[in-house]
Amino acid sequence: MLDLKLYESHDENAWCPGCGNFGILDAIKNAVAELEIKPEDIVMVSGIGQAAKTPHYIRANVFNGLHGRALPPAQAIKMANKDLKVIITGGDGDAYGEGGNHLLHAMRRNVDMTQLVHDNQIYGLTKGQGSPTTARGQKTSMQFEGVQSEPMQPLALAITLGATFVARGFSGDKEGLKEIIKAAINHKGYAIIDIMQPCVTFNKINTFKWYKDRCYRLDESYDPTNKMAALQKAFEFGDEGIPLGILYKEEGKPTFNDLHPVISSSKPLVDRQWKPQDVEPFVDQFL
Repeated sequence: MLDLKLYESHDENAWCPGCGNFGILDAIKNAVAELEIKPEDIVMVSGIGQAAKTPHYIRANVFNGLHGRALPPAQAIKMANKDLKVIITGGDGDAYGEGGNHLLHAMRRNVDMTQLVHDNQIYGLTKGQGSPTTARGQKTSMQFEGVQSEPMQPLALAITLGATFVARGFSGDKEGLKEIIKAAINHKGYAIIDIMQPCVTFNKINTFKWYKDRCYRLDESYDPTNKMAALQKAFEFGDEGIPLGILYKEEGKPTFNDLHPVISSSKPLVDRQWKPQDVEPFVDQFL
């Protein structure tokens, strides 16, 4: 295990005291340390939001982009340098709302990267309006009479769209979350972890206690390769229980890089030598 001090950032933390993001940050650091992945071999990619500040608080390569637009640069980074471990962090609004379109196609492409969604069922940065995962009828700072839309079921969506690693964690279970993150990083293909992360300021319904009373770990008898059983678990949420762990995993499916001969060869694109003359034949075709 590498020293956790390797991943320490000196940026001032702007999260609210007691925010669930702290548990996720600790789980990420411990996961990469135990996997012995050096900071220079990690790229943390995010959009905008409280969760999207996570890359500021860990020492690694960072790309901080636009709201909901973390996945396009993350995919480009993986294509350019397949040796890097690409980890995307963002909230439920960032990933499932503004970033929903990009999410669909990253799943279809099976790009080899890990997406961590800090799901607090609310927009935390923009003062508490309902997000795609807010429960129908829940009153917020913007929906005074309650949210009218049905909540999104992100993990069911991921399974049906072909994601090859689909999991759920809880920021209050840092040990369990750390192990799920390690498994996701080691997985070859697109991995998504929906992480229950209480917002102590703007969501007074889905509190630490609310999640703790409902979350439970999947036991060893559960088979994550059974797609229909996984889909059933993905719809299980709320008072009936919230399953934590790897809901679905598919091994051996070709990744996006595998299917493209230009980027599947042994040397990453970023390490190849290019000369202006190499482009001339392509330019000539258009003249």
